[in-house]
Amino acid sequence: MLALDKGKILDSLRDLPEKTTIEEAMERLYLLAKIEKGILQADEGQCISHEEAKEKMKKWLR
Repeated sequence: MLALDKGKILDSLRDLPEKTTIEEAMERLYLLAKIEKGILQADEGQCISHEEAKEKMKKWLR
């Protein structure tokens, strides 16, 4: 599991409305984790070009 910076977690939760649900907070944290994972993967070169993505989408959308 990806470890996140505590400050980023707190900042993300502070942006939620005063009255919010546990589910909304969990969704926010899950999104933050996915974004951080994507950034790490991109930094490590684990990504594809825009053209490769378009080709994959063509196959998926048939």
